[in-house]
Amino acid sequence: MQRVPATPAVVPTTVEELLAAARVTLRRLAPAEAHVAMRAGAQLVDIRSDSQRTADGTIPGAAFVPRNVLEWRLDPACAHRDDQLTTGNGLLVLICDEGYQSSLAAASVQRFGQRPVTDVIGGFRAWRAEGLPVERGDVTSTTGS
Repeated sequence: MQRVPATPAVVPTTVEELLAAARVTLRRLAPAEAHVAMRAGAQLVDIRSDSQRTADGTIPGAAFVPRNVLEWRLDPACAHRDDQLTTGNGLLVLICDEGYQSSLAAASVQRFGQRPVTDVIGGFRAWRAEGLPVERGDVTSTTGS
């Protein structure tokens, strides 16, 4: 079976170009800014794997959504959405390990148009390096997989 492109003219790109295009659409937050935003009502969504959270710890108050189901959980029109994360119009802040996956994911989720979305510059590593709250303990995804 021959593969049909999604659009008539697929333009080759690189991951660096995808990342740059994603970041142009975001007002990314430094870890301290993300922490302040959380205290002001923003929802932090940790998209790191269970093994990363087990090894490095978690951020108190963050929701955990595995990257492989993120769009399904954050699409307000999807039957598999997480109602706690898709209701309201407050800021969603995504965080990954180093700030790369979260930029691509935030640009994707932003396309749902429901609420503002961004990510954390430098990810969890930068968060921890700035001495922001981190705890050990249960790392189970709050929205399942």
